[in-house]
Amino acid sequence: MSTDADVHRPSSTVVVAVLTYRRPELLARAVPVLLEQAAASPEPARVLVVDNDPAGSARPVVERWVGAGLAYAHEPRPGIAAARNRALDEAGDAEAIVFIDDDEVPREDWLARLVRAWRAWGCTAVAGPAVSAPELPLDPWVRESRMFERRRRPTGTALRGAATNNLLLDLRRLRALGVRFDDAFGLTGGSDTMLTHDLVARGEPLRWCDEAQVVASVPAVRATRRYVLRRNLRTGTTWSRVEVKLARGPVRVLRRAELVARGVLRVARGLAAAVRGRLGRSLGHRARGECDVASGVGMVLGALGYGYVEYARPRGAGSGASGAG
Repeated sequence: MSTDADVHRPSSTVVVAVLTYRRPELLARAVPVLLEQAAASPEPARVLVVDNDPAGSARPVVERWVGAGLAYAHEPRPGIAAARNRALDEAGDAEAIVFIDDDEVPREDWLARLVRAWRAWGCTAVAGPAVSAPELPLDPWVRESRMFERRRRPTGTALRGAATNNLLLDLRRLRALGVRFDDAFGLTGGSDTMLTHDLVARGEPLRWCDEAQVVASVPAVRATRRYVLRRNLRTGTTWSRVEVKLARGPVRVLRRAELVARGVLRVARGLAAAVRGRLGRSLGHRARGECDVASGVGMVLGALGYGYVEYARPRGAGSGASGAG
């Protein structure tokens, strides 16, 4: 648990946790909105900022709000899983924790909708959509890749897994099961995928609330072909690693083989689509085909035990915590 003198734990049912790493402008934009939502929550709620920067750069950004519905915790250990687990620890005896990224701003009634859905359904987790908001008009290849067209589902849909960019977790169930974020995914991302898939595999329900929306910034540095392909590679790698880890005993070997085969098939399908796109001058087919190739390669690598380190910090600094994964 935290020993920070400026961490306060007023009694609350819900903790809204935002993990951050050296994004002060985005954090300063998000915190006031989160505090407003916490104040309007149908159940007592507070905001928790977990700073994964060893230098504690988020402290001066949020110190004006500490004690006024906000708590600050400094987690210098590198890795997004460490920051997520610190949030679980800092939640104290709260009944639920809601994760949101530091580059996201919730829409009206976001928190209230998540909390009401959780109570109404009595489920272990509730996820909602993150609507992308690019800073600049997207490059045609990036637009046609559909990378930033986030999937939407009917409210109440049962899910196999979810990211922590918009996710409520019932802490009572997590404590009863002894479930935490896996440090093996700390630097690569995917500890949220691992945890939510594990919960569902244990029979714990995870459902979708389409009305509980957040808006996610897409900076220009991410709106590039290189980033999109790298992200597809990483998500393919993570998905396979999670599937392998959830397999038990001799089934794990068979699962690895199946994932390698599926990855190879996806690569072949992607190559065919990319070639069709080039020959037919269809940028959409080409972009989505190339994304399938990257995803398929990631699936093969993940099945063989390799992880792509997405959350690398500058040399000597370790790994950051912001962003979903």
